[in-house]
Amino acid sequence: MKGTEMEEELRDMKAHKAYISMVDFVAEAQQGIPKLCPCGSITKETVDEEDTYDYLPGKRYFICKDFENDGLHFRQPWVTGVTEEVERLKLRVHEHEKLLRECEALKAQVAMLVKRTSEYDF
Repeated sequence: MKGTEMEEELRDMKAHKAYISMVDFVAEAQQGIPKLCPCGSITKETVDEEDTYDYLPGKRYFICKDFENDGLHFRQPWVTGVTEEVERLKLRVHEHEKLLRECEALKAQVAMLVKRTSEYDF
């Protein structure tokens, strides 16, 4: 009898650990504008008419189309998602600007080398 109780307790502990891991994953994954929920469903924009934001009626969310309030689905405030997405895009723009500056410097070096090699008659 004790063996089955221990097996049941072990199964229960594993289920709790899997649930906690999934909730942690969902919390860590909510960055930027979510496209897919960890459950596999798409996310959509919704307005909660009962929740008011400043003077505007309703608060906007990115939410899983199959949302259940169990911690395993996305329900992210719209402002948070858009702010994080803008910050991510700003970083990419700065990286591309840096790359363009490096390309311009290389272009100038290539032009100088072409000019030097054209001065010599081979």
